[in-house]
Amino acid sequence: MQQDEEINVLGEPLQTCSEQPLTGFYRDGKCNTCDEDVGSHTVCIQASQEFLEYSRFKGNDLSIPMPEFGFEGVKPGDGWCLCAARWLEAFEDGKAPRVYLMRTHKRALEVVPFEKLREYAVDLN
Repeated sequence: MQQDEEINVLGEPLQTCSEQPLTGFYRDGKCNTCDEDVGSHTVCIQASQEFLEYSRFKGNDLSIPMPEFGFEGVKPGDGWCLCAARWLEAFEDGKAPRVYLMRTHKRALEVVPFEKLREYAVDLN
Protein backbone atom coordinates (compact mmCIF):
# COMPACT_ATOMS: atom_id res chain seq x y z
CA MET A 1 0.00 0.00 0.00
CA GLN A 2 2.05 2.92 -1.37
CA GLN A 3 1.05 6.19 0.30
CA ASP A 4 0.72 9.25 -1.96
CA GLU A 5 2.96 12.26 -1.39
CA GLU A 6 1.77 14.36 1.58
CA ILE A 7 0.89 17.55 -0.32
CA ASN A 8 -2.21 19.70 0.23
CA VAL A 9 -4.43 21.44 -2.33
CA LEU A 10 -2.25 24.56 -2.05
CA GLY A 11 0.87 22.60 -3.08
CA GLU A 12 2.34 22.76 0.44
CA PRO A 13 3.07 20.03 3.04
CA LEU A 14 -0.14 18.39 4.27
CA GLN A 15 -1.03 19.41 7.83
CA THR A 16 -2.73 17.23 10.45
CA CYS A 17 -6.53 17.24 10.23
CA SER A 18 -7.44 15.72 13.61
CA GLU A 19 -5.95 13.46 16.24
CA GLN A 20 -9.01 13.78 18.52
CA PRO A 21 -10.96 12.10 17.04
CA LEU A 22 -8.24 10.26 15.16
CA THR A 23 -9.03 10.46 11.46
CA GLY A 24 -7.70 9.57 8.04
CA PHE A 25 -7.59 6.48 5.85
CA TYR A 26 -4.44 5.43 7.72
CA ARG A 27 -5.77 6.70 11.07
CA ASP A 28 -2.68 8.90 11.31
CA GLY A 29 -4.55 12.18 11.82
CA LYS A 30 -3.92 13.32 8.25
CA CYS A 31 -6.03 13.04 5.10
CA ASN A 32 -3.37 10.89 3.45
CA THR A 33 -4.42 8.56 0.66
CA CYS A 34 -3.31 5.83 -1.71
CA ASP A 35 -4.80 3.81 -4.55
CA GLU A 36 -6.46 1.44 -2.04
CA ASP A 37 -8.40 4.39 -0.56
CA VAL A 38 -11.28 4.02 -3.01
CA GLY A 39 -13.37 6.55 -1.05
CA SER A 40 -10.63 9.19 -1.30
CA HIS A 41 -10.77 10.31 2.36
CA THR A 42 -8.94 13.49 1.41
CA VAL A 43 -11.09 16.51 2.41
CA CYS A 44 -10.46 17.80 5.93
CA ILE A 45 -13.72 19.26 7.18
CA GLN A 46 -14.80 21.18 10.24
CA ALA A 47 -17.86 19.16 11.23
CA SER A 48 -21.09 21.07 11.76
CA GLN A 49 -24.31 19.84 13.33
CA GLU A 50 -26.06 20.39 9.99
CA PHE A 51 -23.51 18.27 8.14
CA LEU A 52 -23.54 15.49 10.77
CA GLU A 53 -27.32 15.27 10.45
CA TYR A 54 -26.99 15.25 6.64
CA SER A 55 -24.40 12.46 6.81
CA ARG A 56 -26.64 10.42 9.14
CA PHE A 57 -29.55 10.91 6.70
CA LYS A 58 -27.27 9.64 3.89
CA GLY A 59 -26.52 6.47 5.88
CA ASN A 60 -23.16 7.31 7.48
CA ASP A 61 -23.69 8.41 11.09
CA LEU A 62 -20.28 9.79 12.02
CA SER A 63 -21.49 10.89 15.46
CA ILE A 64 -22.08 7.37 16.86
CA PRO A 65 -19.31 6.40 19.30
CA MET A 66 -17.64 3.03 18.69
CA PRO A 67 -15.58 2.43 21.84
CA GLU A 68 -14.40 -0.97 20.56
CA PHE A 69 -12.39 0.99 17.96
CA GLY A 70 -11.43 3.83 20.31
CA PHE A 71 -13.81 6.13 18.44
CA GLU A 72 -15.84 8.69 20.43
CA GLY A 73 -17.82 9.94 17.44
CA VAL A 74 -17.47 13.17 15.50
CA LYS A 75 -18.89 16.28 17.17
CA PRO A 76 -19.57 19.76 15.77
CA GLY A 77 -16.27 21.62 15.48
CA ASP A 78 -14.17 18.45 15.08
CA GLY A 79 -11.85 17.96 12.14
CA TRP A 80 -12.52 14.86 10.02
CA CYS A 81 -11.14 13.39 6.77
CA LEU A 82 -14.20 13.09 4.57
CA CYS A 83 -14.57 11.28 1.25
CA ALA A 84 -14.20 13.82 -1.54
CA ALA A 85 -17.32 12.58 -3.35
CA ARG A 86 -19.42 12.89 -0.16
CA TRP A 87 -18.22 16.48 0.32
CA LEU A 88 -19.15 17.29 -3.29
CA GLU A 89 -22.55 15.65 -2.83
CA ALA A 90 -23.13 17.72 0.33
CA PHE A 91 -22.04 20.84 -1.58
CA GLU A 92 -24.55 20.13 -4.34
CA ASP A 93 -27.26 19.58 -1.70
CA GLY A 94 -26.41 22.84 0.10
CA LYS A 95 -25.10 21.02 3.21
CA ALA A 96 -21.30 21.13 2.74
CA PRO A 97 -19.20 21.65 5.86
CA ARG A 98 -16.33 24.13 6.05
CA VAL A 99 -12.93 22.89 4.79
CA TYR A 100 -9.32 23.24 5.94
CA LEU A 101 -7.34 23.68 2.72
CA MET A 102 -3.94 23.20 4.39
CA ARG A 103 -5.18 19.87 5.75
CA THR A 104 -6.90 18.66 2.54
CA HIS A 105 -4.88 16.30 0.34
CA LYS A 106 -4.20 17.42 -3.25
CA ARG A 107 -5.86 14.26 -4.54
CA ALA A 108 -9.25 15.70 -3.48
CA LEU A 109 -8.91 17.91 -6.57
CA GLU A 110 -9.50 14.83 -8.74
CA VAL A 111 -13.11 14.95 -7.49
CA VAL A 112 -13.78 18.48 -6.21
CA PRO A 113 -12.83 21.68 -8.07
CA PHE A 114 -10.50 23.91 -6.05
CA GLU A 115 -12.87 26.90 -6.36
CA LYS A 116 -15.59 25.01 -4.47
CA LEU A 117 -13.22 24.03 -1.68
CA ARG A 118 -11.87 27.58 -1.45
CA GLU A 119 -15.43 28.93 -1.11
CA TYR A 120 -15.80 26.87 2.10
CA ALA A 121 -12.26 27.38 3.43
CA VAL A 122 -11.78 27.92 7.16
CA ASP A 123 -8.08 28.67 6.87
CA LEU A 124 -7.82 31.45 4.28
CA ASN A 125 -7.14 35.01 5.42
